[in-house]
Amino acid sequence: MISEKGTVFFPDPDLIGTPADVHLDYKDVWFTTADGVRLHGWWVPQPGCPTILWFHGNGGNISHRLENLALLWHQVQVQIFIFDYREYGLSQGEITRAGTFLDAAAAYQCVTTSLKIPAGDLILFGRSLGSALALDQAVKNPARALILESAFTSSRDMMALYAPFLGSWLPQGPAYDNLTLIPHLKVPVLIIHGEHDEVIPVDMGRRLYAAAPEPRELYIIPGAHHNDVYNLGGDAYFSRWRRFIHRKPLF
Repeated sequence: MISEKGTVFFPDPDLIGTPADVHLDYKDVWFTTADGVRLHGWWVPQPGCPTILWFHGNGGNISHRLENLALLWHQVQVQIFIFDYREYGLSQGEITRAGTFLDAAAAYQCVTTSLKIPAGDLILFGRSLGSALALDQAVKNPARALILESAFTSSRDMMALYAPFLGSWLPQGPAYDNLTLIPHLKVPVLIIHGEHDEVIPVDMGRRLYAAAPEPRELYIIPGAHHNDVYNLGGDAYFSRWRRFIHRKPLF
């Protein structure tokens, strides 16, 4: 049996910092999934602002997103809840694809129930692998909007790109299939992608945009790759976030 750990998932258990290191007040939050796994996240408040529920990519842990987190908090004026999937950071358990869906559902429940954030103030943000989890939650639950960054079309398309020798093999468990799911979306979506993304081709972002229902926006960042989207996007990147999130009414 081929494991997805080390091929799809690259969890790192060691936190390299906290929001305090970027001069932000925060609270450690612990919550439990439907199958009993204890997960860890950070709540970085900014009262009166919309809330981002952040589903990160497949490598590292929440501490590797501190620079990005601080820039979003300051420049977009949002509250942020970011959490680690099982086996990432301080979260317990062993990473599996099925487990990530349970983790995402538990994070949504934590934000809306424990942190008492109204769905109308909640923006679901999924980056790279996290795009599948953010989209899944956006289809299943109410939210204000969805932002997908460096998103892929499906696990099958990614496997065809990186491991064509495996043919039609896919690991057991629920699929990551954004292209099939996105037509069912009922909230506004902003799709962001680097023009020269070397990991997830920009064509995948364009295909997702074409399949998404209105209201929808596509923002291709000139010259950007997979991991430098917000750096190369600069002020224009954060301005696009602000316009999308703070528009009243949103659409």
